[in-house]
Amino acid sequence: MVGRILVGTCNWSDHQGFYPKGVAPADRLAYYARFFPLVEVDTTYYGIPPPERSASWARATPDGFLFNVKAYRSLTYHEREAGVPREPTLEEESDFAACLVPLRESGKLRAIHYQFPPWFGVSPLNLDRLARIRERHPDDLIIAELRNRSWAAPERFAQLVDLLSESRVSLCLVDEPQVGSGSFPRLDEVTDPRLVAVRFHGRNTGAWYAQGKTSGDRFNYLYRPEELREWEPSIRQLASESEELHLLFNNNRSNYAVVNGLQMAGILDLGLPLPESIEEEDDQDPVEEPLLPFNWAD
Repeated sequence: MVGRILVGTCNWSDHQGFYPKGVAPADRLAYYARFFPLVEVDTTYYGIPPPERSASWARATPDGFLFNVKAYRSLTYHEREAGVPREPTLEEESDFAACLVPLRESGKLRAIHYQFPPWFGVSPLNLDRLARIRERHPDDLIIAELRNRSWAAPERFAQLVDLLSESRVSLCLVDEPQVGSGSFPRLDEVTDPRLVAVRFHGRNTGAWYAQGKTSGDRFNYLYRPEELREWEPSIRQLASESEELHLLFNNNRSNYAVVNGLQMAGILDLGLPLPESIEEEDDQDPVEEPLLPFNWAD
């Protein structure tokens, strides 16, 4: 078994310098889909869109294009009352389920991404919450991203792997700064061979816990080509253990995510098309601004 490898980014609305002048915000998804076969929708974490909007995403993209949809924030216990994470309401669960329907019916819903907060640590209650994800989405592919280091302790990690494997939920693999309890180590474990996902958050250690004006302030990191090549042996191995492998770039400062995504596709010989008039410059500093690694066509 050698799974197909898909590269994408963790939204389509950012990517400064990627969209030519004259491309309206409403047309960005269609333009993005000319170069990538996959995108992770992150706006669904902040607010649940009506089904009409997700239906428009399906219409804007070609056959075969795929969406991973990020779960709404209450479903991942980001919402707290008196400092305590609260359970999602029935209305929130219903509305989120409704927004998935047009993508599922179009055949373009690939997975639902549950990213849990840094304070979601190991406990009997949180183990039960993880187990209940499958009940909410009985027929969908699910990705679970943990951000509390307590899950990575050897005995706890073995318990986590058993739970996710039994539930057929894919553990999200990550490339991120290793700083404190709110970071998860790189542990290449396949818990659902139908799908493996790797999210590249960058390696900007100094900004990992920073509260910036935008998420781009935190994920301000341009991977060097040699840093991407470090992943190639693991990517090949993971692809041999799964039916499908998603490589998703979340370093959404400037146009870093699309640049690194296209670079990774080149390293892996995936044959993704490139925008016109690209000049590659491999020696750019990964955190300096306003330098961009490519000169995109206007």
